[in-house]
Amino acid sequence: MNFAFYTFIMVPRGPNSAIINMGMMFAMVAIFWFLLIRPNMKERERHEMMLSSVKKGDDIVTTGGIIGKVVHAEETQLTVRTGENTRITVDR
Repeated sequence: MNFAFYTFIMVPRGPNSAIINMGMMFAMVAIFWFLLIRPNMKERERHEMMLSSVKKGDDIVTTGGIIGKVVHAEETQLTVRTGENTRITVDR
């Protein structure tokens, strides 16, 4: 540990080291943004588009694994027929 500490102290610092450090930090944030945050945003947009396009007659599988056919679609809820006489209401 002492060697690493002394090496850090002995590194000569130029007048632009703060600008270089800021640039490196900006680059790290940009990489983090494009590799982690942006793909999740695109996936969420795609998922929301898919949910909003569900209409009467579509076959669906819920997050809980329930399979059925949409018999009534409202803005925030769907009524799904899962069997002959079984209907459930789920949130979009």
